[in-house]
Amino acid sequence: MTRAVIAGSDAARLGPALTTEGVDVTTAAGTANRDALEAAGIDEADVLVVTETTLATAIPVAKELNPDVRVVVYADGSLPDFARRQAGHILDPKLLDPDFVAEEVAAA
Repeated sequence: MTRAVIAGSDAARLGPALTTEGVDVTTAAGTANRDALEAAGIDEADVLVVTETTLATAIPVAKELNPDVRVVVYADGSLPDFARRQAGHILDPKLLDPDFVAEEVAAA
């Protein structure tokens, strides 16, 4: 089973779509800092989903805790360069439906 940690408010509702696809989803609370990522189980996660670009600092922290975690950014706005290099996929919710993205994340 694929495990995903979501960092952010998930306004586009990717979390429920992932759950429908059979993905085990947890959420990193607040600013998705180190403690929140650890509490959400990032060390066992297959995917980190960032739903707010303001939480870009969660990406290098997650990669430090779990170097194999895939990073999917599903958010409006621009991602800072330091985080863009570590993100596997950067997707705009205005262009891609959450059900489609969840299907792809679950299949990978």
